[in-house]
Amino acid sequence: MKTPTTYTKSGAKATTQVKLNKTVFDNIPEKHDLMQQAYTTYLANGRSALAKTKLRGDVRGGGRKPWKQKGTGRARAGSIRSPIWRGGGITFGPTGAENHSKRMHAGAKRAALRQSLSLALDSGIVHVIEEIKLKEAKTKLFQQLLDKMNLAGSTLVVVKDKNDDLIRATKNISNVIYVQAQYLNVYDVLNADAILLEKEALETIDTWLGEKR
Repeated sequence: MKTPTTYTKSGAKATTQVKLNKTVFDNIPEKHDLMQQAYTTYLANGRSALAKTKLRGDVRGGGRKPWKQKGTGRARAGSIRSPIWRGGGITFGPTGAENHSKRMHAGAKRAALRQSLSLALDSGIVHVIEEIKLKEAKTKLFQQLLDKMNLAGSTLVVVKDKNDDLIRATKNISNVIYVQAQYLNVYDVLNADAILLEKEALETIDTWLGEKR
């Protein structure tokens, strides 16, 4: 198991490296099926059923029979809003009442999260900082902290508890996702180019995903 780079509050490299819980960060899988399931479940549960088509009864017009039943040589027709007519209703289309959500066992979710964190650590994108504390709640100061640690791209910042100053400092940086440790998920971990964990957040993760769970 690799050791993540540890930083001080100022963003400088620390002399003492943090030790990670092996039961959480040493679970590299042979197959990625479980992580794929957790990933697609996350997307499905955030999906809204916005698509909706009209049935023949919802389409305007078509009250009058287009032509008489017999004697024209043409096929029988009762309405110009029939699904077989252009401009008519749609058969078997989305109604807007579809439920796209999926369910996944809590134990499987935790296992998938352990696997994703283990892969992230093995890829060298996991970093640990003693504490994230800014002098002022300014985006510029937080960006300077990231630059000092050479963290670029999509950065996942994980803390024990959110605070207003950091919410304000991170909300205008498009490539930064700021989450509490208890809401960590496979989707954010797999999409991150860098993961910055606060030391206190590691305690929450250990309690949540460690052996006792």
